[in-house]
Amino acid sequence: MFQIVERKQWNEAVVQMKLQAPLIAKKVLPGQFIIFRLDEFAERVPLTVADYDREAGTITLIFQIVGNSTRRFAALQAGDSIQDLVGPLGKATEIPDDAKSVCVIGGGVGCAIAYPQAKYLHEKGISVDTIAGFRNKDIVILEDEFCACSDNFYLCTDDGSYGTKGFVTNVLQEMLDQGKHYDVVIAIGPVPMMKFVCQVTKPYELLTLVSLNPIMVDGTGMCGGCRVTVGGEIRYACVDGPDFDGHQVDFEELMHRNSTYRDQEQHECRLKKVGEV
Repeated sequence: MFQIVERKQWNEAVVQMKLQAPLIAKKVLPGQFIIFRLDEFAERVPLTVADYDREAGTITLIFQIVGNSTRRFAALQAGDSIQDLVGPLGKATEIPDDAKSVCVIGGGVGCAIAYPQAKYLHEKGISVDTIAGFRNKDIVILEDEFCACSDNFYLCTDDGSYGTKGFVTNVLQEMLDQGKHYDVVIAIGPVPMMKFVCQVTKPYELLTLVSLNPIMVDGTGMCGGCRVTVGGEIRYACVDGPDFDGHQVDFEELMHRNSTYRDQEQHECRLKKVGEV
């Protein structure tokens, strides 16, 4: 069993949980993920580790409530426990050894995955600019945390209710047009956002790493559910990723595969809501 030691509600849809998991906390690195299971009858759900404390033996997970499992997880409180927590899984993010300047881009809840990247690089002495994008002011998360680990922090909202009005790609394009140099861009968020970030960086031949989120079941490469096409070859996000060169990713295929069970998911969510009334 893995005990929850701290719970935080960022907004009505996003929850943060800190759990005791000393073996995972000892080894996990930015970019890696875990798979949790609430009890013996529950499904397996992958989540990227948002933060970790090796001395305290804790890991932090930040997730959006989108289905039954995340809804049940969000209902737990400090002192409660979950049955299974497996990890760290996947490969840690790798950037060139000579990289001196990195731009980290997060979109929505993807900022929870972008944060450990920015924090880790900043602690290594690498110059970090962070661009975080949200639909509106009400769902902004981790603003203070990003400010603490970024040389420059740019926050934007789609509706202009906070920060700069527009998308993360607008800010990135403006900085690149002004001559800003980066050795690497790391983009994490909704698939369309990552796709458009790659379209901005490609003319500059700027290495762009993206964290992919295909359908995943076992997290060990056995089921094949998380297969993606990268550079014309089949790769498995759970063991070969989740980070890949964004300029090589077939985003159209990824978006199509991610929507495979959309109708069933929406149907199940409607049933759950009706049952709660």
